[in-house]
Amino acid sequence: MATRVEPGDEHERKRLANVRPAGWAEPEPKPLYHLVVVGAGTGGLVTANIAAGLGARVALVERHLMGGDCLNVGCVPSKALIAAARSWRRATDSSTLFGGPRASPGGSFAAVMERMRRLRAGISVLDGAPRFRDLGVDVFFGEGRFTGRDRLVVNGKTLRFRRAVIATGARPAAPAVPGLDATGYLTNETVFDLTEAPGRLIVLGAGPVGSELAQAFARLGTQVTLIARGPRILPREDADAVAVVERSMATDGVRLLRGARALRAEIRDGLPLVQVAHDAGVENLPADRILAAVGRVPNLERLGLEEAGVRYGPTGVIVNERLRTSNPRIFAVGDVCSRHRFTHAADAQARLVIGNALFFGLGGGRVGRLVMPRVTYTSPELAQVGLSEVDTGASVHRVRSITVPLHEVDRAVLDGEAEGFFRVHLANGSDRILGATLVSEHAGDMIGEIALAMTAGLGLGRIGRTIHPYPTQAEIFRRAADAWRRQQLTPRAKRVLKWWLDR
Repeated sequence: MATRVEPGDEHERKRLANVRPAGWAEPEPKPLYHLVVVGAGTGGLVTANIAAGLGARVALVERHLMGGDCLNVGCVPSKALIAAARSWRRATDSSTLFGGPRASPGGSFAAVMERMRRLRAGISVLDGAPRFRDLGVDVFFGEGRFTGRDRLVVNGKTLRFRRAVIATGARPAAPAVPGLDATGYLTNETVFDLTEAPGRLIVLGAGPVGSELAQAFARLGTQVTLIARGPRILPREDADAVAVVERSMATDGVRLLRGARALRAEIRDGLPLVQVAHDAGVENLPADRILAAVGRVPNLERLGLEEAGVRYGPTGVIVNERLRTSNPRIFAVGDVCSRHRFTHAADAQARLVIGNALFFGLGGGRVGRLVMPRVTYTSPELAQVGLSEVDTGASVHRVRSITVPLHEVDRAVLDGEAEGFFRVHLANGSDRILGATLVSEHAGDMIGEIALAMTAGLGLGRIGRTIHPYPTQAEIFRRAADAWRRQQLTPRAKRVLKWWLDR
């Protein structure tokens, strides 16, 4: 059975000294704050940082760890793990694809996790309480609760405010599987405490978190079974894009059970066992650990939302397009109120909320106008922005789609990364970009060019006129533009051109 990180780990001590310092000297509350921010994850930190930089009196309340999920149990540790897993895989590929030296079997999972903890601790300085105190923010550790429409109590102290922002985030949902609690299952909040790789891992849930971690652990030597309730992983994404990722995961050794449902779980002979019904029947799957990744639940409990006059529902705090709640003094950002549960979404919303909350909408904006890309960091990565093929099937828009396979891009072929494609959806009769999907090893880094074009109102033709250095994988965007131009040559236009050239 895998063990947890020892409390004496030097990297953990450094991280905690930033995100939850022992003996923190709590400030005396100001008579009135321009802004009180509840929750010190990405949304809360960006909000507090910008507001303090503009001269506002700001209080920041955090009941657990500053940095929230992203720093402590989300983006930062998971991408460190994924980077290590990719490195291990490249070491194996070096011999077969590039004639490199053969990699010896095995590796140190403990070293992988030690590196993750070291890097996470270094990054924690930016999200830490000492830094925000130096920025002029009053930082309070404790459970904040609204006691009225313009006040919040933390540790017995009342913080009065002109405006407040709720940024309490979300947590992993608990799977409704009988007996699972007794197995000591992992979530994203505990999986990064491992110091020994489990020999066998069952992953419940085939969304982004489950898919990313299933592939990463498989590459690090674990025997992984991924349980997908539907016919494929990543149900929000294009089917042919997902198929590329599934083939890669199968090559890495991930066993995918489609149309599967965990019936019950138990401890048998000292180890977890899950009974699963899937397309081939009912199967008892023994494991060393179980990882649950079945969704997220907004953190709403004990906030005193009723006392503050803030409406909420099962999906979180209810906000309008300007992120204002039913209490005009209180706004919300991030996972607690948004369907876009990404770190970059919380960051973007925080930048909007400053203008909307403090400056009567000046410099703010409407959240629905944000162009929001998303990336699943499997290998290859799957990135999407705007309309997808799933959306266009039922869309009222008349859409023209162009798909360019990655094997037509020289750099992808030379890198040994030719599996994947780029698909762009255009408003019919124009080059206006409605959305795009990209499957490639570097999709997350590349999709920003399309998001920029959509935000700035630049059509595919303008991208095609942009000189992309050769050879790069981003040249696939120019190839898509070339394909669009060829489509503009109607039969009549071709006849006119032929007449002109044959004169």
